[in-house]
Amino acid sequence: MTVFADTSALYALLDTDDRNHRRAAALWRSQVEEGRLITHAYVVVETTALVQARLGKTAAIALHGDLLRVVNTLAVDAVTHGRAVARWSTLGERRLSLVDVTSFVVMDDLGVDTAFAFDDDFVRAGFRLVE
Repeated sequence: MTVFADTSALYALLDTDDRNHRRAAALWRSQVEEGRLITHAYVVVETTALVQARLGKTAAIALHGDLLRVVNTLAVDAVTHGRAVARWSTLGERRLSLVDVTSFVVMDDLGVDTAFAFDDDFVRAGFRLVE
């Protein structure tokens, strides 16, 4: 089963003080062993910036060298980007980021219904979270 990896989970894996760290570590092992993890380039950029700002460059390098090497990272083409922007722009003042909406578009396109995330926005958008 393909599972989408979100910033919230990737960050939790690296930050031992994150409230979801232990759960993320346990879920990560099972997802790497049992599933096929995917994400997209916008999540990688968002996660890298967050990790570098909060945990430092060494942790950001570990993100790429350790975690992301087992995640299939998809490019976001112009068509997908345009569809995500169109969907995002109709959401009014909701707090959804363009990265999140791009994730939803990518997941819809690929028929992926499950996210490795600690972000309830995925549930509100109709997706399941890894348990």
